[in-house]
Amino acid sequence: MSAPPERAAGEGSVARRPPYEVADVVRAHGAEMLGASGRERQVLRAIGGCRTAMLGGHVEACRGCGYERIAYNSCRNRHCPKCQGAERARWMAGERAMLLPVSYFHVVFTLPDVLRGLVRANRRPLYDLLFRAAAATLREFARDPKYLGAEPAITMVLHTWGQTLGEHFHVHSVVSGGGLTADGERWRSVKRRRRAFLFPVRAMSVVFRGKYLAGLAELRARGALRLDETLEDARCWRRFAVGLRSRSWVVYAKPPFGGPERVLKYLSRYTHRVAISNRRLSYVGEGVVRFQYKDYADGSRTKEMTLGGAEFLRRFLQHVLPKGFMRIRHYGLLANCQRRTKLPRARAALAALPACEAIAQERAASPASREVAASPARTCPTCGQELVIVAILAIVRPRALDSS
Repeated sequence: MSAPPERAAGEGSVARRPPYEVADVVRAHGAEMLGASGRERQVLRAIGGCRTAMLGGHVEACRGCGYERIAYNSCRNRHCPKCQGAERARWMAGERAMLLPVSYFHVVFTLPDVLRGLVRANRRPLYDLLFRAAAATLREFARDPKYLGAEPAITMVLHTWGQTLGEHFHVHSVVSGGGLTADGERWRSVKRRRRAFLFPVRAMSVVFRGKYLAGLAELRARGALRLDETLEDARCWRRFAVGLRSRSWVVYAKPPFGGPERVLKYLSRYTHRVAISNRRLSYVGEGVVRFQYKDYADGSRTKEMTLGGAEFLRRFLQHVLPKGFMRIRHYGLLANCQRRTKLPRARAALAALPACEAIAQERAASPASREVAASPARTCPTCGQELVIVAILAIVRPRALDSS
């Protein structure tokens, strides 16, 4: 492996680095990714240069004891394993204002494996369709008086990977355990007999499948899909659609969370997760990468997988999102077009709940401790005084990816 560029602490970072990083794989094998697109190579360059001299930085010093350290800039690329902590903190600070003092449910919508090839060739439209079909399914059940009869608050995040970096397209949804009635005057909670789970998952699975397939047919009719020669044929497409309709589509639901702060902390684990974290890497060198993964088919046991460096990067790059694609989206009461008007109404309706229920909601919404989303202070590890910036380090431009 070629020697990495000089690197030191990141912007305000005090945490110990894992012994191996995805960046190490990029520097060793990035030049082998000759078939990577321009956007994928941009991601590789960002990850390979993150918190190194390549991106510049500054020197921090303590005026008390004279201690100095170099702090290199972060790339802030959303696919970089090292940059998600600070982004997660900023996101949590913004999302906290939209939380309601109710319980929340976690629901996962997954596309069947047979769609992998089609999604791979049409990432943007079919990722969009996954969001739309899942959100429409939740809102349809929520508006049905049989289940809720109200508009819930929904946050969704897209994941495209499995534990071994294979393609596994799914959205994680966090849904409020109740909603605002159509007149905007009352809050209606999930019926007690259904509080173990939000809505029946088998019924949601059928509706989700129908909505996704209807959207898929519409996209094909408009010529908005890139299809291979087989699926261009109308008869083959019909057989393909029948096969999809005959499958069971997976919708997974968990019991409710205790309160909004707990759900925010839980959700942030999904919103700012990348395909693989540096802490899962157990070895990088001699042309291979070894990493830990959970085998859910074998009781969630932790196992180790070994891949060649180029194959590891190939799998990693499968999960680079289209430019500008929003992987976190809000629906229902949290939709951009109505959150300013409907969230205050929802809070007012919740305040009018009977005293016994309001107290229970308040207790659920008040955890013993609240996580503070703040960046680490720049303090001297020797004497504890504040570190100040005394010099700016210029950006070092690499000649090519393999020299980064």
